[in-house]
Amino acid sequence: MAKLLRITTEPISLNLLLKGQLKFFKENGYKVYTASADGQEIKDIKEREQVAHFILPYTRIISPFADLRALLLTFKLIKKLNPDIVHTHTPKAGLLGMIAAKLANVPHRLHTVAGMPLMEAKGINRRILQFTEKFTYRMATAVYPNSYNLKKWIESHLRPKNAKIKVIGQGSSNGIDTTFFRRTRLILEQAKDIRKKLKITNSTTVLVFVGRLVRDKGVNELVDVFDTLGEEAHLILVGDFEDHREPLEETTKQRIFRYENIHHVGFQRDIRAYLCAGDIFVFPSYREGFPNVVLQACSMELPCLVTDINGCNEIVKNEFNGLFVTPKDTVSLERQLLRLIQDGQLRRKLSGQARLVALKYDQQEYWNALLAEYRSILDV
Repeated sequence: MAKLLRITTEPISLNLLLKGQLKFFKENGYKVYTASADGQEIKDIKEREQVAHFILPYTRIISPFADLRALLLTFKLIKKLNPDIVHTHTPKAGLLGMIAAKLANVPHRLHTVAGMPLMEAKGINRRILQFTEKFTYRMATAVYPNSYNLKKWIESHLRPKNAKIKVIGQGSSNGIDTTFFRRTRLILEQAKDIRKKLKITNSTTVLVFVGRLVRDKGVNELVDVFDTLGEEAHLILVGDFEDHREPLEETTKQRIFRYENIHHVGFQRDIRAYLCAGDIFVFPSYREGFPNVVLQACSMELPCLVTDINGCNEIVKNEFNGLFVTPKDTVSLERQLLRLIQDGQLRRKLSGQARLVALKYDQQEYWNALLAEYRSILDV
């Protein structure tokens, strides 16, 4: 039985981004282990995926002494488990996991690349991130960007020499369970309750954003533009602030808490009803790999207003299931938002075609493609 170790920096990545996939590989004859920093999601991971989980002292910030200790403990864990494959996700787990796996002589060292902070970094921070990204790829035997445009960016900007660069299936890190992300009577009733609780009338157009409330997700620009819309719409923000990493402007936070038609509901484990409570999904992010939340919004039949960037522009086809805006451009964002708010016929056209796109990224097909990749490299 082949042994597989999947590593992420934080357990939330295992719990949300790889949901169901770990159990799938276990059911297909793999001995599956997972590892990450400590967190409340670990209990859910172990119970749902039926895997053994190990805690490693990872942090998302650069901390040389803490990272060196984490590297040593990762190496010890890998030597103990002796896996055939180490597969990492997220930048810190990728760097430390690939180094440790290389030192431990693991034959198959795989790293999935999703959103890349390097794309927006400046100065010395950019040079550090560029070096660590390149070094991660050098330690890996295969690198899997989770979108085709991200693959092109990596090849043109980082020029990895040794690792094989490949997109699995159509892209993404886990595909989408379209039987779960679909409109049902129960979900629609929950959506009505949400609008009622937030005091939003049926005639009001509702924008929904789902993601971390940070600068790189375009939240500053979104709130700036929303400020000009007056009473024409409401905005539901689903997600947590991350002030320790990418804080929003203080004026943005003040407006989020002050305005009656902006509703911050925090992180939600199940976003389906919140998506259905909206009329437009808006996602003005600066950088992405392959954003699952856009795929989920499409599967829930929402027209999507997204930035024309990697990943987003593979899921959304302009004027087909959504509209593009220019990153960091409030003029473009305002113009397209007003267009969708004022044109109900356009919204209905885009939403009617959104789920067709999501169906192309069916989760089972992605899992089968990754299983075929594992079998290929293991020569079984």
